Amino acid sequence: MCLVRKSTLYPAISAAALLFFAVASLAQATPSPHPSAAPAYEPFVLSPEYKAVQQRLARGWNTWDVSSVTTQVLLPEGLAIHLGLKHNSTEGGEALLTDAFIGQLSPQAEQVFPGAHAWDGSYTDLRVSWRGHNWRVQSAHDGEDLVVLATPLPSESKASLVPSIVFSVNFLWNRRGTVSQTGDVIEARTSGRVIRVYCTCTEAAGAALRPTLNVSPLTSPYFAADFTAPVAITTGKPRTVAEVQAALDRARAQYERSLSDNKAVQPIVDAIQTTLGWDTIFEPEKQRVVSPVSRGWSVYWGGYVIFDWDTFFAATLASVGSRDLAYANAIETLRESTREGFVPNYARAGNWKSFDRSEPPVGAITVLGLYRKFGDRWFIEQTFPQLLRWNRWWSKHRDIDGYLTWGSDDENPPGNLDNNTRGTRAGAILESGLDNSPMYDDTTFDSKTHLLQFADVGLMGMYIADCDALAKIADTLQKTTEAQELRGRASRYREKLQTLWNADAAIFLNKDLHRGQFSHRLSPTNFYPLLAHAATPGQAEEMVDRHLMNRQEFWGEWVIPSIARDDPAFKDQNYWRGRIWGPMNYLVYLGLENYDLPKARSELAEKSYALFLKEWREHGHVHENYNAILGSGDDVSSSDRFYHWGALLGYVEYLEQTGAGSKPDH
Repeated sequence: MCLVRKSTLYPAISAAALLFFAVASLAQATPSPHPSAAPAYEPFVLSPEYKAVQQRLARGWNTWDVSSVTTQVLLPEGLAIHLGLKHNSTEGGEALLTDAFIGQLSPQAEQVFPGAHAWDGSYTDLRVSWRGHNWRVQSAHDGEDLVVLATPLPSESKASLVPSIVFSVNFLWNRRGTVSQTGDVIEARTSGRVIRVYCTCTEAAGAALRPTLNVSPLTSPYFAADFTAPVAITTGKPRTVAEVQAALDRARAQYERSLSDNKAVQPIVDAIQTTLGWDTIFEPEKQRVVSPVSRGWSVYWGGYVIFDWDTFFAATLASVGSRDLAYANAIETLRESTREGFVPNYARAGNWKSFDRSEPPVGAITVLGLYRKFGDRWFIEQTFPQLLRWNRWWSKHRDIDGYLTWGSDDENPPGNLDNNTRGTRAGAILESGLDNSPMYDDTTFDSKTHLLQFADVGLMGMYIADCDALAKIADTLQKTTEAQELRGRASRYREKLQTLWNADAAIFLNKDLHRGQFSHRLSPTNFYPLLAHAATPGQAEEMVDRHLMNRQEFWGEWVIPSIARDDPAFKDQNYWRGRIWGPMNYLVYLGLENYDLPKARSELAEKSYALFLKEWREHGHVHENYNAILGSGDDVSSSDRFYHWGALLGYVEYLEQTGAGSKPDH
């Protein structure tokens, strides 16, 4: 995560947000050479098994187009059917909504209320509200064909004219094909295949639907009709609205049967599948299916943006129902590694990356978790080399006298001239993923080493856990030398982490290495030594009793705040200054699994899930972060409303209910 992203939740965001983006120091007028001018580093050759994963994923109809959740695309052909709504007026004010995003912040923008979305797109359901018009869009697979039903809902519009529903057809991503319209049929031709698209635009349904002929600015063939009754689009053959509704009912029933046999976790699996379903896209630059954080972020960043720990967590979330998507998210994150060997903070369209900084090292625990669940040896063979290279990079480039800290390298080519946080204190803090955390307010940055003079308990906890997980993967792969290397590194840093235990405070404390003093500002990251098995059982119990379950610090109705409640910055409730974040709850939960602390673990899972359900049930939102006082995400504009790692708050309850997170060994 980085603050520089928060100003740009969606392309149509306000001027104030754009000003904030400028303040975040990423926008300069100086042009920059394209990164492809520098020698590319290819971290690994994609295995035949992984290529098969992508081939399985990138097939059939689904909401693949990052630009709109109401567009259906057929892969591999790239044929798209776009659903739009035309607001009609007798005097000015006409408008055509062609794309739709979940979670738009502007009150004039469309509001999308996401419903179910199967992993493979075999069933989707959502509602849209715009300019007083309300409608529902459902889709389903009927064999290899697609059926889409648009249904008008009660409207608050004061327009004297009814709106028009519009379905346009074209090819995306420069895929080859032609589209033509003859009468009631739109015909798309690709090499060796003809796909026919039909509309019920003239079917009697209460009142006859009258075709609307002139819809500007569409340039591809389209169907249009006055939107006074349900309208269906089908491929393969014409179908009636009743036949389409029957196909939707079958697909919905199949979706519900697929959730889980465990009734307690069915709502969680539904929420996670829906979240990942709507956030998964086809990314044409590298020809891959992947789950970036949200469509708004990806569009603003040129088409996609993959953030390090965000997308690893997407892999973990996908594991509840889609092995292929879980593998894709993990491998594609590693695939973005830089020539220096680290997974960047971000990788975006045009092959731009944060060449100066990484982000929290959660890759190995993610990969090990997926391997334990699915058992595919090829997956760890594919990922191990890059995970090892990244692991070695941390100890080589982020170590100060045996402590780990955050940094931002100024010398790594190519030079991204639009990023003036490169090689600065701000860039080093961004590497933590906790962009404006009060923990770093008073830290000192060494401009020669490009490192914060700060021994970070959270980073050391995550890194040791990374070493441990990677050593276990090395054992499985019979890489004895590497396993010994990793265990030796874990042991060395575990011993060093113990020197940060403060007996008076009864918790591991960060240390200002410039002043030689402990920092008493507490965050959930102070519990990450539990993740590393670095705390003794007695220390773990003290930390939980005196701090985690202390209502003056971290406990309460809504947990866990990103800074202690008694910290002066807690009242800010601004991003990492006091708000609640799914990844923090998840990592603390994993740490609690290492110890005999069942009450703390179960209550954390229960409270996390309650926080998630609050806005999920009310608005269909999966927030990037939540207010630790109100339990809301909508109280600020800097919390994306459909950011998949918010579902980690439900995932910890899934682990608690299923026992899927219990670790067989340590």
